[in-house]
Amino acid sequence: MTRLLKFEAVNAYYGRAHVLHDVSLHVEAGERVALVGRNGVGKTTVVNTILNLASLRGGTMQFNGRAQQGLRTYTAARAGIAVVPQGRRIIANLTIEENLLLGGAVKRPGPWNLASIYELFPILRERAHTPGTALSGGQQQMLAIGRAMMANPSLLVLDEPSEGLAPVIVDQLAVIFNRLADAGTALLLIEQNLSLITRVARRLYVMAKGSIIEEGALEGLDIEQLHKHIVV
Repeated sequence: MTRLLKFEAVNAYYGRAHVLHDVSLHVEAGERVALVGRNGVGKTTVVNTILNLASLRGGTMQFNGRAQQGLRTYTAARAGIAVVPQGRRIIANLTIEENLLLGGAVKRPGPWNLASIYELFPILRERAHTPGTALSGGQQQMLAIGRAMMANPSLLVLDEPSEGLAPVIVDQLAVIFNRLADAGTALLLIEQNLSLITRVARRLYVMAKGSIIEEGALEGLDIEQLHKHIVV
């Protein structure tokens, strides 16, 4: 398998604050990986390190076998990494369709376009010309996912996608994420919802205090032990 994303002994900072400590992880092409841990342990800083919003001052980050430095959201998408950020960040003064077209601005070739996104999320087609922020929370999450997929990424990074959503919507997200993975997109799922993790991921990393403290396959995992790493 092709190793898409690789962190090797990464140390990352915000100013003088040292947040990631010798973090090593990887995601293979087409793989479904979860990164779990309690609030404040550094999970989102992994995303911010990918996007150069946190400063990498030790170790290496590679994507598709190439060392990466200085990526931003646009250049990451052009390289094949799309991020669904925590909080969704729907652009308020754009319609649903305009938000989606913004995601496709990098014009990477692939199967995802307006037609295929509307097939995946019919509600977005029905309300295509209404403001993105007029949607419910679950629908906004669908828009954020659709916007990311418009870039036809090799790797989709999902930062707390179930946050604030009803269980029935989380169930829908699990189906959607598995469908995207089945179509060939690798997933890095940063999450605390055990139900979503166990239904989507095949392998996971556990973080605590900015470090990876455990990793392995989900199959046969002690769920009660995992629960202790997530619940405060």
